[in-house]
Amino acid sequence: MRASRMSPLVQCLRAALCSLLLAVVAPPDAAAQPAAPAKVVTVASGLDHPWGLAFLPDGQMLVTERGGTMRRVSADGQRISSPLAGLPQVRAAGQGGLLDVTIDPDFATTPWVYWSYSEAGDGGSGTAVARGRLQGDALTDVQVIFRQRPKVGGNGHFGSRFVWAPDKTLWITLGDRQQDSPSRPTKDHSQNPAKHLGKVIRIQRDGTVPADNPFINVTGHLPEIYSLGHRNPQSAARHPVTGELWLVEHGPQGGDEINRVRPGRNYGWPLRSYGCPYGSPVGNQCRVAGGTHAPDFEEPLTTWVPTSIAPSGMVFYTGRGFPEWQGNLFLGALSGRALWRVVLDGNTVTSREPLFADLGERIRDVRQGPDGWLYLLTDASNGRIVRIQR
Repeated sequence: MRASRMSPLVQCLRAALCSLLLAVVAPPDAAAQPAAPAKVVTVASGLDHPWGLAFLPDGQMLVTERGGTMRRVSADGQRISSPLAGLPQVRAAGQGGLLDVTIDPDFATTPWVYWSYSEAGDGGSGTAVARGRLQGDALTDVQVIFRQRPKVGGNGHFGSRFVWAPDKTLWITLGDRQQDSPSRPTKDHSQNPAKHLGKVIRIQRDGTVPADNPFINVTGHLPEIYSLGHRNPQSAARHPVTGELWLVEHGPQGGDEINRVRPGRNYGWPLRSYGCPYGSPVGNQCRVAGGTHAPDFEEPLTTWVPTSIAPSGMVFYTGRGFPEWQGNLFLGALSGRALWRVVLDGNTVTSREPLFADLGERIRDVRQGPDGWLYLLTDASNGRIVRIQR
């Protein structure tokens, strides 16, 4: 009998039988199954105060250790190399040392590795950026492509996170080197466009200045500067949809900020902060200049008050391992000792929560691996690479 001439009853029975067979044979819809809980897996350990993490195309990792060494770690964590040869002299003191690391956007054809570090010089030290070609366990053709000016005394607030812009220029976050005080706010450092302190800069891969930077040919302004008025941004990432730079920076006593960074904008430090001078009574009355940034400066998207979490490392999650987390922002915490999940609706923070606080470790960096899982660096003399997976 042709299907077109089947009676309605036969067609109905046949369709019901097919549906029953499919229900028995076909696997259940994965989306309908309860998701397995996230778990923490140690990938590698024995790292000495690791600071920055970058994935190579084959899944191997480059890890910086603050004392001045960089190592190559196999994708499974079973091999940790000897220190890579070729690094310049690093001034490892206080918060300074060998800091962030990233690879060239075109690494397959131009295998440059970029790293930031504290460099000694006249007047003290400052954040510097170098690059070299990765050949085995060595870096060759090493070039210093940026030096923060001026070098100053002290061993804190180097900033130093890298983010690649969509056009393959490089954003670099620079701290105020603890030259600014909320107790005595001035315009001498983070607010001074003739200094690199407390700025985000944007450079080409060879260290030259992009022609469309916001302060090109502006008298009294360093042309590398992209934004100003930052305290100590150790968390930064590119928004996966807009391509904009976002960063999270340390406040003083409270006042850690998430900022959407736009060219030429001023983010207020040290003239405004939702944090307070150190030693102030915990509360809101001591906020620097009342806290509110607008209209003179850019308002942060959210702040941590009245105490700080000391944010470090940051990524927008786009992996498939945790579909319920796609588009969320994740950042590490040093004093908060947790992985913070920040939920967004466009540019609005709708909620945030600390995760994995039972780790009990300072989280220095957060990355998304090529496998779609989250990877964390814990900051200790026996630091770890840990993977958040199902």
